[in-house]
Amino acid sequence: MLVDKSEKIHTDSRTPKYMQVVNLILDDLDSGKLKIGDRIPSINETSFDFLLSRDTVEKAYNELRDRGIITSVRGKGFYVTSTNMANKLKVLLIFNKLSSYKKIIYYSIVETLGNNATVDLQIHHYNRTIFENLLERNLGNYNYYVLAPHFFDENNHPETCYDLIQQIPKDKLLIMDRDVKNHENEFPGVYQDFARDILEALESGITHLRKYSRLILVFPKGDMYPVEIIDGFKRFCFFHNFNNLILDGIDDEPLYEGDSFIVMAETDLANIVKKSREQGFDLGKDIGIISYNETPLKEILAEGITTISTDFVEMGTTIANQILGEEDKIPLKNPFKMIIRKSL
Repeated sequence: MLVDKSEKIHTDSRTPKYMQVVNLILDDLDSGKLKIGDRIPSINETSFDFLLSRDTVEKAYNELRDRGIITSVRGKGFYVTSTNMANKLKVLLIFNKLSSYKKIIYYSIVETLGNNATVDLQIHHYNRTIFENLLERNLGNYNYYVLAPHFFDENNHPETCYDLIQQIPKDKLLIMDRDVKNHENEFPGVYQDFARDILEALESGITHLRKYSRLILVFPKGDMYPVEIIDGFKRFCFFHNFNNLILDGIDDEPLYEGDSFIVMAETDLANIVKKSREQGFDLGKDIGIISYNETPLKEILAEGITTISTDFVEMGTTIANQILGEEDKIPLKNPFKMIIRKSL
């Protein structure tokens, strides 16, 4: 027994076809049309009835099996083993760190998934060995794995850990926050294009930046920020003929009128604001500040801090919708923009 054949698979829906099959069967369970012990049609039968590929139906049945709703009996077919609609997807988030920005993504994912999933969180701390151990303990225990693939080797050089990432089944893996270098189109999920993002964001505010004689990127060494940010900054300065400088941090040297700073770390942001007050500079006029990554605090500070930032809430929402089947499982670039405030 399956859904009424008059029910159609909607080809123009944002919900993937396999998830439409899943939802139709869940509807039958919810209405009581299907009960524990009932046999559902074979993959070939459902493929024929709904004019779908066999692979699409097989993916739907695997989803239902992973949730504990159906089981396959060799030589006999598929049978309902549970009508408990509380059977939830299990999702493992594997983050590189737990910063204030990652917390925003985490809560956005959890809120969007709602009661449809249980979510666990693990941190790999940019470390290959820790990531390898996490996979060893957790592979096979979850319906989806959401990975932030920020990794560095023992010399603080970026690495992909591609050989480890491949261990996660592709239909269960979503990447988050950055793509896997040299495999950019291989894994679905939501990513930032760090070089392109900073280039285009700075171009959007170029009339403000032209007020200043020099543009300085404060990029702390050893803090494992994406090095592509430096590439995008250099391209912007080259293409638009900006006098520029890259610093490791803000030391005891004074600020100079006409400089505009792009700062990665909150400590450097606080240091520049403090120095500007001590030296009597007017933020947004004598010197400029752009802070990387938006936070509510930067908006409400009296100075009003200009930011360039991805949309962390949107990133979490998109990831969750890909898990739920409401977004296509493809690589998606997350929105990134400059928010102009008084500090520029």
